[in-house]
Amino acid sequence: MTGVTKAVLAMAATALVAVAVVAGGTAAPQQSKTVTIGWAYDGVGNMAPFDGPALATAKTRIAQVNKTSKIKLRLITCNTQGNKPTIAKSCAAKLLGQGADVIMTTCDVDYAAPVVQQAINAGKLTVAACIGTDQMGPKRFGAKGRLAFSYGNVAQDEGSAMAEFAWKKGWRNASLATDTVIVYFRNVVQAFKARWQQLGGKIVTEETYQSAGGNPASWQSVVTRLNAKQADVIVTSTAAAFGAQVPILNGLRTLGNNTPMLNSWAGDGNYWYTPDPKVTNYYYVTFASAFGNDPVKAVNALAKRNKAAIAKAGSTGAFITGPAAIDGILVALKRAGGSTNGLALAAQMEKFKNVPTLSGKVSFSKQLHTVFGRQYRVIRVQNNVPKVVGTIKAKVVPKI
Repeated sequence: MTGVTKAVLAMAATALVAVAVVAGGTAAPQQSKTVTIGWAYDGVGNMAPFDGPALATAKTRIAQVNKTSKIKLRLITCNTQGNKPTIAKSCAAKLLGQGADVIMTTCDVDYAAPVVQQAINAGKLTVAACIGTDQMGPKRFGAKGRLAFSYGNVAQDEGSAMAEFAWKKGWRNASLATDTVIVYFRNVVQAFKARWQQLGGKIVTEETYQSAGGNPASWQSVVTRLNAKQADVIVTSTAAAFGAQVPILNGLRTLGNNTPMLNSWAGDGNYWYTPDPKVTNYYYVTFASAFGNDPVKAVNALAKRNKAAIAKAGSTGAFITGPAAIDGILVALKRAGGSTNGLALAAQMEKFKNVPTLSGKVSFSKQLHTVFGRQYRVIRVQNNVPKVVGTIKAKVVPKI
């Protein structure tokens, strides 16, 4: 861990000056100008525990860079009120009408679609802090989707990292429980399965459920079937804010089943912990620890400065993705010579390869507009206490 920590600390220090770096050298002198970022965020719905921390820390990062950068950033926001489609569309129109040069949106591609569609139709670079699928780009939005990017980790990469962590733990038999409600949840489990089988792991059983809008009785049936199978680990991707995570985990624990559960970063945060039974033997991968025990001091400092806002939103690692997105947007602006033309900025982002940000090194490609290759924190929750127990970086991005 010491070597990893030193390397990551050096990377975090580099991130503070990353916005001045361009391919092939330093940025050419530029006149001071102001770029407006319009952020359509969910303040009250399923995505609030993820959008809230990202937005709060992005404000902190903007204040920092505006002290030294020749390109100044102005942030305007609009609350989509649970990502209701009509409100989301009106938010997008409002932000564009107020002169937004870049649009930012919520942390799930299905919920984000109404905003993304309007923004890319207007020719604007459109960025999510933490969407986790390859659909934030041309795959879903066609040719205009070239303007869409996310600073979340792509599900193929995340599921792969989860499989590699599980393999390192010595687990060899896995039960899969797929939440079908959004594509990100489905893709993570698909990626875990693909990489797990590459490694030689065995799938004991595969169950499906639907969280938001699903039937609680069906969740109990999933609990019963999972409990009937012997596995080294139970793997899922879901968020407690969607409704099913707590009943399924607590249902297993109530039956005396203490099999480790491994979740994606969607299962981050302490907003959903229950006093009885306490959350135990529960693992997840995430961008960074919101609990002051991250291996990078700069990350802990950021979390401390924004402690109240992060805690209010549920203490998820999404807080690091806001500054990551701001860092990345600034790098693209610098490399594009200060241009706010959407296609010019997108062309620069597609060239990102190990661009340093406070969240780690960010890479995109023409095919993948969501980050791959970043290092994850692995957090274990024992008796309602979350602790970083390691880091993992996917060696393979499997096809799903």
